[in-house]
Amino acid sequence: VQLQASGGGLVQPGGSLRLSCAASGTMFTINKMGWYRQGPGKQRELVATITKDGSTNYADSVKGRFTTSRDNAKMTMYLQMNSMKPEDTAVYYCAATRRRTMNWGDDYRGQGTQVTVSS
Repeated sequence: VQLQASGGGLVQPGGSLRLSCAASGTMFTINKMGWYRQGPGKQRELVATITKDGSTNYADSVKGRFTTSRDNAKMTMYLQMNSMKPEDTAVYYCAATRRRTMNWGDDYRGQGTQVTVSS
């Protein structure tokens, strides 16, 4: 399984950004996909997950502002980020797992994409 994240950039506080994660390989075995982020001087955080049947879960820090979705036909996952805050500044990584839960050390991961929220 190969993953490639894109869509990062600079956005002003209160603005929006959409990340994409293009997947390839034996995706039919993947149970869950998600987005991690790691901000400067912060611990890595799992911010959103989505199962193969579309069930989603979010970290409290982004609940109500971020939405993840997937297009199985295009083998692409998205992270729509609205009402962004400076504390959302981080490198964002997409990941996938065959397991029921995500674990950074075991997940398939793509390269990160930088998101900076600043005026």
